[in-house]
Amino acid sequence: MPAIEELGAKSRTSPLWSPDNVTVIFVLGGPGAGKGTQCSKLVSDYGFKHLSAGDLLREEQDRPGSEFGEMIKTYIKEGTIVPMEVTIQLLENAMKKAMEEEKKSTFLIDGFPRKLDQAHAFERTVVPSKFTLFFDAPENVMLDRLLDRGKTSGRADDNIESIKKRFRVFVETSMPVVDEFDAQKKVIKVNATRTPDEVYQDVQARLKEWGIEPITLKFVQTDA
Repeated sequence: MPAIEELGAKSRTSPLWSPDNVTVIFVLGGPGAGKGTQCSKLVSDYGFKHLSAGDLLREEQDRPGSEFGEMIKTYIKEGTIVPMEVTIQLLENAMKKAMEEEKKSTFLIDGFPRKLDQAHAFERTVVPSKFTLFFDAPENVMLDRLLDRGKTSGRADDNIESIKKRFRVFVETSMPVVDEFDAQKKVIKVNATRTPDEVYQDVQARLKEWGIEPITLKFVQTDA
């Protein structure tokens, strides 16, 4: 297992990539804001590579031969936060793989950064983000959505006590990230209380303002 000090997020003093060549959009929003639904639509229409920090951690702890698996399992079992350097390394590895195998250069990073120190470390050592897409919804709307999802999701954290704790954590740790980027004019805030299609129309219009257009697929007609 590599020492934390050897990982890029700890040892590197400048970003690995330039924002001229690699585009990263952070996607944030409280639990139940609809991030996953919107990310799926964006991947389909814009060709982004969607990366979820939580999914990467879950996959890594079960991956045979993982250099981080045992460490991640221990932290999760004890209910403590995995060191951000590990999470950032997993994101960096996933980005490299997508660049090499899928020729991707635009990334949606979902549910990250959860805290200001994560945002600072990622931008300092991997690549500065272009902006943050923030899905804004009041707690009562998100609560109703999550309780409804909990009837069928089977997720242990879709119960009212866990949900309220997740809301508190988001407000205390993730909102400062949104506020700091907002002060830098690097936040697209979207009202997420509407239907998914209405929200997505707003997202598309706002992306256009930043010069981001959907990919166009060209169909070549062949003679039958």
